[in-house]
Amino acid sequence: MKHQLFSLFFLALLFPSSMHAANKYDNPDTLFVSRDGTCEFRNVAEAIEVCRAFMDYHKVIYVKKGTYKEKIEVPTWLTNIEICGEDRDNTIITWDDHANIRMLGTEKPMGTFRTYTVKVTGSDITFKNITIENNSARLGQAVALHVEGDRCLFINCRFLGHQDTIYTGRGGARQFFRNCYIEGTTDFIFGPSTVWFENCDIVNKSNSYVTAASTPKDQPYGYIFNNCRIKRLEGDEALKSNKGLPIEKCYLGRPWRPYAYTLFMNCDLGSHILPVGWHNWGKAENEKTARYIEYNNRGEGAKTKERHAWAKQLTKKEAEKITLKNVFGSDISWITE
Repeated sequence: MKHQLFSLFFLALLFPSSMHAANKYDNPDTLFVSRDGTCEFRNVAEAIEVCRAFMDYHKVIYVKKGTYKEKIEVPTWLTNIEICGEDRDNTIITWDDHANIRMLGTEKPMGTFRTYTVKVTGSDITFKNITIENNSARLGQAVALHVEGDRCLFINCRFLGHQDTIYTGRGGARQFFRNCYIEGTTDFIFGPSTVWFENCDIVNKSNSYVTAASTPKDQPYGYIFNNCRIKRLEGDEALKSNKGLPIEKCYLGRPWRPYAYTLFMNCDLGSHILPVGWHNWGKAENEKTARYIEYNNRGEGAKTKERHAWAKQLTKKEAEKITLKNVFGSDISWITE
């Protein structure tokens, strides 16, 4: 007996990993989440937590219909994860922080960048068929999605919020949004990343600004909207959201930083877009550096006769160079359906 115990002890010293069971989640199998307790996980964060670091296989977290009130982070050590909802409009991740909430134990306000509902710093992460919402009171900036990861995909998702709905938070990072619905009030798509929005509905909820890019000076591209529809709330819903006034005075963007890059091409621009199109954020010097561009748009808001002289209209030849490969690099295999 003593000899057997000694042998086991000796083996444990030589091969410590062999004495522990493998994590049962270290495989490509799908994880299922449901709020009603019928699946192994009741919260999205719980399923994310069991995923293996730096996975070299594709892992799906399938989220059944329901409202998940949780603040979620997909950290830098997680890759190749897809979070897929059962139904876009009825699978909702929601939280309600805003910038002026006092942090626990201090008199210091939370600030914009801690208010997220979902934060993604891992790369090669996909979200499909799901709603991400910040439903805080309108008392300050309130981010629904904060994404810093590279090669991140958002397919057929909804992003609901007010000011600062989507923060694309790292220069050089690439993100792609397809068939998404994005709403907000002020600067509701903002940040320094290189981002392509394809066939998305972009919805103004007040008289304000759609974008506030902070593209770095040496970064050739920032925000590109292609085949999108720039819309507004209508009727009573608009009056409720815009302090009793119709939504009719919106700008396509203003530069959060001097070299902001934003391009709208092949888009339908609603009549609520002001004839001048763009705003300089009250700094005339931004007009010398901001890269605000349009091409082949349509709709009442696309008329260029009164556009600011410092906004550029592409020629057909110039527009032909704006491709996914040129914007994101030659390997675009990560952009999937």
